[in-house]
Amino acid sequence: MNKAALHKNELGYGIYTVSDISRLLKLEPGKVRRYLKNYWDEGLISKLYKDSYSWKNSRGNKAVNFYMLIEFFSFFKLKEIGVKTSTILKARLNIASELRTAYPFASAGLLSDGKKIWYEVENDIVNADGSCQTNFVNIIKAFTEKIDFGQDKLANRFWPDGKLSSVVVDPHHQFGQPVINGTNINTEMLFSMYSSGESIESIRDLYELSEKEIIDAINFYQKAA
Repeated sequence: MNKAALHKNELGYGIYTVSDISRLLKLEPGKVRRYLKNYWDEGLISKLYKDSYSWKNSRGNKAVNFYMLIEFFSFFKLKEIGVKTSTILKARLNIASELRTAYPFASAGLLSDGKKIWYEVENDIVNADGSCQTNFVNIIKAFTEKIDFGQDKLANRFWPDGKLSSVVVDPHHQFGQPVINGTNINTEMLFSMYSSGESIESIRDLYELSEKEIIDAINFYQKAA
């Protein structure tokens, strides 16, 4: 693994503050802040790199890149289905070492049955507890349904409301803030216009979008609120 792989505060890798992560993943800001500090910025992984995964933005707030957003998503999805924190952290170290990546939880093939964690290597399923033995289990892949992966097997797009929604997070558009799929149109701007009294029809016509795309953007922010 290479320290340079952390891609901290580089153009094209997105910028996400604690409040951004909280809104996109529907998590309490305090929880995001606590886990970022304890397990990424001051945990074993940070000691390996002699660095942290976050930086301070121009306002002095902690920020992370797109891969860390996906790491948070995967981490909390694993917690949600009952995987213990100690199991997650141990698996993360093993996967990072095996796959030689600084972002194992933003990599394709992360799987879990709620008790253990596996990852896919060359069409095989490997136990991430360090035993490296193949396991055949009823594996849950639900949390990957919100993530697109690139040819490098790393996450490259995130669908906060699922792929049936028009809202997507792409680090190459609007510094990684949510946009309408296939465009560079910031969804928060659409919601702001709607909240200020503009009708869905007028916003649709102004930006040449469909009514569904406008409604998806509005629903995303209403859910976040």
